[in-house]
Amino acid sequence: MCDEEFANQRRLSEESNSRAGDEVYSCTECQKCFSNKDCLRNHTNIHSSKYKCCECGKCFRGKGELTRHRRMHSGEKPFECSVCGKRFSDAGHLTVHSRIHSGDKPYKCSVCVKSFSRSCDLRRHERYIHSNVRPHLCSYCGKPFKTVTEVAQHVQVHTGAKPYSCRHCSECFGRHLQLTTHLLKSHDEGTWFTCYICQKKFSLNGSLKQHMQRHGVKPYVCDECPMRFYTAGEMKLHQPVHSVV
Repeated sequence: MCDEEFANQRRLSEESNSRAGDEVYSCTECQKCFSNKDCLRNHTNIHSSKYKCCECGKCFRGKGELTRHRRMHSGEKPFECSVCGKRFSDAGHLTVHSRIHSGDKPYKCSVCVKSFSRSCDLRRHERYIHSNVRPHLCSYCGKPFKTVTEVAQHVQVHTGAKPYSCRHCSECFGRHLQLTTHLLKSHDEGTWFTCYICQKKFSLNGSLKQHMQRHGVKPYVCDECPMRFYTAGEMKLHQPVHSVV
């Protein structure tokens, strides 16, 4: 329904039920609605001092959330990776990190063959690659976009705004990535991303990742024929061939 992301499935379910019109229990403090009494009971702790941080005064719904928050102040990181020794303040963060070493990618796209180590990466992939829903409209021309960020970038076409300025010269840019690329290419500020196979350099990590696919297999297979492709975009460009009468 929107681009909002949540820390866990429970909070996502609560919001989904609320958007679907299943809100029955209303908070008397902020009028936020919930689908069951337990969710409302946990939420009301935010308005009380039951689970309050003594450092910053922020209140939480439960003891677990408060414990994890306190580690932000103390710097405590009790969860250690058994492979590389990197430490984390949250067990969930360690679980995601461990997949770097194991190669485990449990979140699989139901449309294509890609899989991901994080659920948020899968949702982002499905929204950008496979979904045609564009709920966000440009206030100038009405053009629809998938995310608020895309709308903000598009609006600059109408306003001509270039909020990102170079500290070394008079150049200004509409996007931060454009400024980053400029600093690297024109002023040698930043880090090049280099392909370890052919040594080709890229200013963006995303460009390097896309390039690296050229050295490997073609993971995207057409449903209509045996042709394979490096990216989902290339496969989408090919598919209309089969719809020609």
